[in-house]
Amino acid sequence: MHRGRAQRPTRGFTLIEVLVALAIVAVALGAGAKAGGALTRNAERLSDVMAAQWCAENQLSGLVLAQQFPSVGDASFVCEQGGRQYAGQLVVRPTPNPNFRRVDARIASETGEPLLVLSTILPRRRL
Repeated sequence: MHRGRAQRPTRGFTLIEVLVALAIVAVALGAGAKAGGALTRNAERLSDVMAAQWCAENQLSGLVLAQQFPSVGDASFVCEQGGRQYAGQLVVRPTPNPNFRRVDARIASETGEPLLVLSTILPRRRL
């Protein structure tokens, strides 16, 4: 009796297994790219909000240092921080107590997107 060589099982992956693995890798890479883009946008937004806060604080500090009771009304201003222009608006409103005024510093990006509103109460100075 003649004995033939025993067949060994073939090793390797089938085409279906390779395609499934490629699909899984593609989905993972797509999710990673999306997360990376979100991190970049969040970092840029944080930078804009921080610069906007500096603009607002500068405007409100200027009012405090002027030691003048602000008139009710709105005033626009432009602020440059970090090489970028920010549009701002000071909104002065009366309070129930006539010796105080509420002042809001509203800051928007170059595209007009609202970034920050910083508020304070200023007293009437008595000499």
